[in-house]
Amino acid sequence: MLKSTLEAFSDNNGQARFAAITGTVELANLIPPTVIYESRGDLLIVGSQETITPLAAQFAELHSVTLLATEKTSEATEENLYFSDEIHVKGYLGAFEVTCRVSVAGLEPTTNLAKIALGRDSFDLIVDLTENGVMSYEIPAPGYYAIGARKDKLARVIEELPDMLGTFDKPKYFRFNPDLCAHASRGVEGCDRCLDACPAGAISANADQEIEINPYLCQGVGTCATACPTEAITYALPDADDTQHFVHRLLTRYANEGGVKPTLLFYGNRDEANVVNALAHLPTSVIPVALEELATVGVDTWFSALFYGAHQVLLATNTAYIPATIDRVLSDELTTAQMFLTEMGYEADRVCLFNFADVENYVPFTEALLPAGEQLSGNKRQKLFTTLEALYAQAPTKPERSTVIEKAPYGSISCQADDCTLCMGCVAVCPTRALHAIGDRPGLLFIEEDCIQCGMCQKACPENVITVEPGFNWDWQARKEAKLVHEEPAACCINCGKPFAPESMVKMLIEKLQGHSHFQGDAIRRLSMCEDCRVRDIFSKFEDDPEDQIRV
Repeated sequence: MLKSTLEAFSDNNGQARFAAITGTVELANLIPPTVIYESRGDLLIVGSQETITPLAAQFAELHSVTLLATEKTSEATEENLYFSDEIHVKGYLGAFEVTCRVSVAGLEPTTNLAKIALGRDSFDLIVDLTENGVMSYEIPAPGYYAIGARKDKLARVIEELPDMLGTFDKPKYFRFNPDLCAHASRGVEGCDRCLDACPAGAISANADQEIEINPYLCQGVGTCATACPTEAITYALPDADDTQHFVHRLLTRYANEGGVKPTLLFYGNRDEANVVNALAHLPTSVIPVALEELATVGVDTWFSALFYGAHQVLLATNTAYIPATIDRVLSDELTTAQMFLTEMGYEADRVCLFNFADVENYVPFTEALLPAGEQLSGNKRQKLFTTLEALYAQAPTKPERSTVIEKAPYGSISCQADDCTLCMGCVAVCPTRALHAIGDRPGLLFIEEDCIQCGMCQKACPENVITVEPGFNWDWQARKEAKLVHEEPAACCINCGKPFAPESMVKMLIEKLQGHSHFQGDAIRRLSMCEDCRVRDIFSKFEDDPEDQIRV
């Protein structure tokens, strides 16, 4: 439908747009990875007794129907009717585990309802007629139907549910690289942006503080990948890198076909009909770019489009169905993008939301911010910084440092160097090597551009001398430079003279341990030795004093 609409425009920009869209490889994976659901058709209906009891007959085509009443109005006469006012549900299509308090003799107070009713571990489908719902996620799991009091929605579910028997698959929307994850390290918690960004409850941290993503709950909205500053999570249909390459090829082809003054309109696939209607009122220089979901790309992709010569980036949103979490992630990204622009003296609306209702009032920008650049390389932060550097070079205003929104992954650190012992606890937990050791002598270096403000260095510091400082440094040379945080002379071994640790650390250990029973006499001297001499010194006296080996 979209391509046939685009083909109808005969002006120069319209023809260039059609040639660009039809001549550029589409944003899709040929064989995406999938996850598989299996449903036998075992249904659980939850709600008040008087509401759910008449419904059982409506789902006779399913394998089984179990009723769970939250309000009891009469004694149960149906064998498949249970009562509970404390219900906990987790899972997805084919695997809903329902635990609740039921009054059945011989059972634990809280039990798995499916085991009682079906003799299996889980239900396949849930129809929920409670007012507030027994699952609270903004985007419900597949197989869970929150009806409430909406009779129109119930009618559709009654009609659709018989089709939910069998085997189903859907794309696995994400890729996850735990080696890049900044959530936790060595027991210290850090970044939690993905946990806050998932509206489907698919992301959690396990007992070992490792991020886990349930592909069966993931609904592919992409906010986790957009929010992740290290690209530990990336979107897979397609990934942001492919999207940016597509944008470059699209704009290049548009220009080669004679098109001028391009504007990109990003939209989610579900809004295609709205986009088709809007094209009749928009300039033919507006080029639509379909995404699986609008939130699968963020500020790095939007700014890449400006780098490739787009005059403006429009984000088509439909507030009628956008969940609050997705709205918040998009708003945070947009706030950051517009902060970058306005701080440099550019118009904020170079990247902005596009409301379909205001299509007739749209006025395009007549000039680009940058001439079309070559295809960007690197990770998403590097691409963003490259674009910002290009914009800053010719900006009307040249700020030195700008404030950022809460949890923005940009900033520096401060260190009370006089109290730093160079224990390197901060280096051990830093997920990006923004903090790293000098190497050949005791010292700590920091690269601001690599800092994502996860806060683990601050939490890991035993002396409490490190503080994260959110903000954006516009001096790109200073931002990339490895700055010296603290350096001090090395303590040299009192036996062999080899440097082995920072002086302040050895001094601190001696002061703290000199009164300890295990560090009396020669033992305290060993703190001033390197690891090799310390071992030799212990064993050199073993024959004369065997107990000396237990005194460090």
